[in-house]
Amino acid sequence: MKIVLEHITKEYPNRDKKVGGVFTAVSDFDLTIPDGTLVGLLGPSGCGKSTTLNMICGLEMPTRGKIWFGDTDVTNLTPELRGVGMVFQSYALYPHMTVRQNIMFPLENLKGADKLSKEEMLRRVEESANLVQIGELLDRKPSEMSGGQQQRVAIARALVKRPKVLLLDEPLSNLDARLRLTTREEIRRIQRETGITTIFVTHDQEEAMSICDNIVVMEAGIIRQVGRPQDVYDEPTNLFVSKFLGTPPINVFDARVQGGQLLIGDAVMFDVPGLPDGPITAGVRPEGFIVEDQGPLVCGLVAVERMGRDKSVVATHPQLTGTKQIRAIIDSDVHVSSHSDVVRLSLRRSKTRLFDAQTGERIHFAHDEVVRDYDRQGEGNA
Repeated sequence: MKIVLEHITKEYPNRDKKVGGVFTAVSDFDLTIPDGTLVGLLGPSGCGKSTTLNMICGLEMPTRGKIWFGDTDVTNLTPELRGVGMVFQSYALYPHMTVRQNIMFPLENLKGADKLSKEEMLRRVEESANLVQIGELLDRKPSEMSGGQQQRVAIARALVKRPKVLLLDEPLSNLDARLRLTTREEIRRIQRETGITTIFVTHDQEEAMSICDNIVVMEAGIIRQVGRPQDVYDEPTNLFVSKFLGTPPINVFDARVQGGQLLIGDAVMFDVPGLPDGPITAGVRPEGFIVEDQGPLVCGLVAVERMGRDKSVVATHPQLTGTKQIRAIIDSDVHVSSHSDVVRLSLRRSKTRLFDAQTGERIHFAHDEVVRDYDRQGEGNA
C-alpha cells in the first residue's frame, strides 16, 4: 500500500493561555512512502515523529493536509477503517489473557462481513504467532514471558488483522541491548516476508539505519532529509543531519577558508578550490582521521581505547565545537603511544563535510567525487 502525506500540518493550542496562538508539532510534512517498503521516522525527542505516526493511524487528525492510502483519501477515517496495525512502545498486553487470547482479541471485535469463524480466527492466530516465532508460547500469560517475547506478541496481534500498513512506535525502547539487536532483525525479516508497508518510529539512528529502506530525518516537526540510510549518512544536507547520524558522532570544528585552503586553527588541512575566504564549519566522521607523524592537526591525546578490530583515539583540540573531545576510529594495527601527550592527525577529504558557519547548510567543494574514488581505491589520502 502506497502512502502519501500531502503537506500535513498538526497544530495544538498553546498551553499558556496568556501567550495564546498555537504550537506546531508537525509542519508541512510532504512525503510519499512506496508500497512494500520499510521507512523510518528518525529524530530527537519532541521532533514530531509519533504525532506523524498517530495522524497516519487516525488517532490524531491533521490541522491541514491530506493522507492517502493508495488512491483512497483516509484523512477523516477512524483508525478501524484504515486497515492499519499499530505496535506501541508499551506492549499493552492484557495480563489476564494467554498469548493466544491476546493475539485473537482484534479478530473477536470484527463485525458484519468481516466477522470470522472461531476456526478461522484460531488459524490466523497460529499463522501470526509462527511468523514471529512464538508458536510454542500460545498458552502462556504475558508475565511468564521475556520482554522480547512480549514484543513479538504485540507484533503478532498487529499482524493478525492482515493490515495494509504496519506502524511501529519505538517498539524496541524497553528492551536491553542484545534483545534490541535480535528483535530489530526480526522486524526486518517479518516485513520482508509479509511485504506490508511499514513505518518505524525511533530516535535511535543505529536502529533506523540497520533495517530501513529509507529514513526520514526530522527536526522540530520539519523534514530535514529523506533518503537511503547510507546516502543520508554519506551526503547530509545540513549540519543537523550530519550530527544526528553516526556513532560515534561526527567531529565538528570551527574552521575557515583562506586562499583556497581549509584551515583549522593555523593548520592547513587540504585545498578547497573555488570556495570564498571566510569562516566555515568542518565536520569529520570518526573514520575520517589518519594518524601521521607530520599530520597538520596537532591534538592533545586523552586516551587510546582498544576495541578489537579497531581503536578509538580520544583527543582534544581548541577549535572543536559541541563536544569536548575528538573520537577518531583507526585500524587496530596503527600504533599510537598512549604515553604521549600529543597525537597528530590528517583528514580524509572523503569523510570531511563543510557547512555554512551561519545556516549550517552543506557546502560542496570541488573534486569531492574524485577524491572519494581515490580513497576507495587506496591511491592517496587526499
